[in-house]
Amino acid sequence: MERSAALDVLTTKVKNKNLVKHCLACEAVLGALAERLDGDVATWRLAGLLHDVDYDQTVNSPETHGVIGAKALEEAGVDPVIVHAVLSHADKAPRESLLDKALWCVDPLTGLIVAAALIREEKKLSAIDAQFVLNRMKEKGFARNVSREQIKACETELDLPLAEFLEISVKAMQGISGELGL
Repeated sequence: MERSAALDVLTTKVKNKNLVKHCLACEAVLGALAERLDGDVATWRLAGLLHDVDYDQTVNSPETHGVIGAKALEEAGVDPVIVHAVLSHADKAPRESLLDKALWCVDPLTGLIVAAALIREEKKLSAIDAQFVLNRMKEKGFARNVSREQIKACETELDLPLAEFLEISVKAMQGISGELGL
């Protein structure tokens, strides 16, 4: 599936603009991580873009999140690697590939980065850096629903130091700040 078709699928199925922005952020971060970790950039980006494609359908039945999306993507002929990543990010399949692990670590991080940008007076991604996000991560009351353990798993799952993971992620999101409205 080409990116334009994937974006059409996403925006047709997901009506919440902030969730679409989350998927765009995951797409950007996964693309940057693919470059760093020698992954297939196009595949990783599509996985990020499509990982929450079923969210609106499953919001009231979270036990089906990932499963419905993966099935729809499979029926649409999407690469099985992406389908598996969608399942594994929702803990419906084991995280086996580097892509599976990267998506799982990135998913909560994009929200933390957005929250960090929004507490700055400028409310812009350009007003923060990786150290700022790391400092906010250490504050238990800040974005308390974000799983720090899942983000920190980058060190064991991706063999990537947390500081570098944050640096790559913040820069990737800054690169699409216009699309994110930040």
